[in-house]
Amino acid sequence: MDHASPWPGLPGRLRFSSPSGGDDDAFFAALDLGTNNCRLMIAAQTSDGFRVVDSYSRMVRLGEGLHHTGVLSAAAMDRTMSALHSCAERLGRRPIREIRAIATEACRRATNGRAFLRQVQNETGVAIDIISGREEASLAVESCSALLHDRRFGQPRNRALLFDIGGGSTEIAWVRTEANRQTESLIGYLSLPIGVITLWEQFGPVSALTDTAYRDMVDYTRSFLQDFENVHRIGSEIRRKQTRMIGTSGTVTTLASLILNLPRYARTAVDGTLLPAASARLAVRKLRQMGLSGIEQHPCIGPDRAPFVLPGCAIFEAIHDVWPVEDVIVADRGLRDGMISRMIRSNAPVRRSYRPTAARRHFSTPPMQATGL
Repeated sequence: MDHASPWPGLPGRLRFSSPSGGDDDAFFAALDLGTNNCRLMIAAQTSDGFRVVDSYSRMVRLGEGLHHTGVLSAAAMDRTMSALHSCAERLGRRPIREIRAIATEACRRATNGRAFLRQVQNETGVAIDIISGREEASLAVESCSALLHDRRFGQPRNRALLFDIGGGSTEIAWVRTEANRQTESLIGYLSLPIGVITLWEQFGPVSALTDTAYRDMVDYTRSFLQDFENVHRIGSEIRRKQTRMIGTSGTVTTLASLILNLPRYARTAVDGTLLPAASARLAVRKLRQMGLSGIEQHPCIGPDRAPFVLPGCAIFEAIHDVWPVEDVIVADRGLRDGMISRMIRSNAPVRRSYRPTAARRHFSTPPMQATGL
């Protein structure tokens, strides 16, 4: 697709501002510690939602080796602690009215996950809660609420299937939507113990990934989906043209950036676009033909993320094999957006989950390079 004719974007897209841009007296903050990435967002409330004033993301690979050992490794915890110190420093620069900090699959699964989070709180002052798969799916739905009701994607549908491909797990949410009231409710959810890191570790290096091994990844993932389909009969709603599909993960944003032929990744060009499923499948085939070295050199991916792209594509293809919706709405947003939306809506008392500390740790492992994806 010609980049000169961009796909439809999301109205009221989040805007970034400098700290001196006339912000309100206090801010909301959301921290998402995942299996692959550590992400922080700080936002100010506006009349129609919120405005992002600071955003931070670093690939930490907290779940590296977890599939084989069942524990978080020392190297992974060092990388993650370094990123969390950076988050704490950013939090200290602004008055934070309320903060929510969560951890997902890596800390849910690791036997030392809770002990690590206690160490994080002692060193940084940030208290991180481990959330369930259901809560993770619910937050993903919250973050995509505007897209669920966006009429630019056609007539309203009464169902939506949302998927979020993570590092250690994949969350799938089956959602009922009510166009007249602009509301949505969770009918059912599925938290797969499959993510881009777990597939990568289970099936071996991407550089040695054969066509047969790739299909094995797709088939393995698909085997976890059939029971959910049997219960909810999502396929029948898809055949009745009553279902929207939304993908909120690095996999679908990468596929969109390839189809848009972007010279470099740009959230504003990708978030809220409509991705034809046939085009997505072609992009997957292109990535498989490129091989690991070609994927590493792509300006929208880079060497850090390259090993996890094809495992993510395998998960996407498995989902779409079972639920073949014609178009996929791409959402470059996630749990942080959902948390901030909830905090603003709730008007709850201030959460004292962050306290500045004087203690700072020196690291022998250099910090990972920050990434915007």
